[in-house]
Amino acid sequence: MTPDALNALVDLLGLEALEENLFRGRSQDLGLPQLFGGQVLGQALSAASQTVDPSRRVHSQHGYFLRPGDPHRPVVYQVDAVRDGGSFTTRRITAIQKGRPIFFCSASFQGEEESITHQTTAPAVPTPETLQEGDARLERFPGHPIEFLRIDESAEPGEAARKRLWFRLVGELPDDQALQRSLLAYSSDFNLLTTSLVPHGIAFRDPRLQIASLDHALWFHRDVRVDDWLLYDMDSPWAGGARGFARGSLYDRQGRLVASSAQEGLTRLRS
Repeated sequence: MTPDALNALVDLLGLEALEENLFRGRSQDLGLPQLFGGQVLGQALSAASQTVDPSRRVHSQHGYFLRPGDPHRPVVYQVDAVRDGGSFTTRRITAIQKGRPIFFCSASFQGEEESITHQTTAPAVPTPETLQEGDARLERFPGHPIEFLRIDESAEPGEAARKRLWFRLVGELPDDQALQRSLLAYSSDFNLLTTSLVPHGIAFRDPRLQIASLDHALWFHRDVRVDDWLLYDMDSPWAGGARGFARGSLYDRQGRLVASSAQEGLTRLRS
């Protein structure tokens, strides 16, 4: 994988400033029926971050997908400076195509503070190197810097369906947490919703399946690097009403919980 692929993704999230609190981003076509949700998640967070003092880092992002985006058209991001408080900064971001909102989200930023701390223990799984020495296959999108190493999928009766994998962006990135966290938001949308398909043996590209993200929530717990392997531990405790729900925990190589995610999406199966 050449550095150009990662540079292109970084550039995708860079955005063009059109006016105060107004930005425009290019789109990428990943061969999906609509614009990849991770793109608008990452670009929206990038737009918000450009309006916030760098000493404050995003700790949560909550968004709703309103309409399918067009991967062949740019997206305009309007940022509303909701609040600049003594400890927290809040932004509301609307993504627009063809004059209509396709996505909106809120993002909250906070300066560094010390207080109580705890976390769940990372699951005991093989390292990326161990998996590559075995039979694991490295998965990549053609010309894209993200790569995956799948560990396992399971769906025991009465228990949440589960999917575990390692992922990273190939190349070297600057130690810029605004960029790293925007790229994490982008990457967190891969594989999450499809965890709700595991118990049913339905493939993502099954022609009977209509699947699309409805919302996406992400919590950033600590500094992160997406140019090193991250473990994505996902589970789906419920599906019904043509919707699937999934949660994710993201750990770094040292077993530190760096972020958590949750998503509900349309999982309509046509006869």
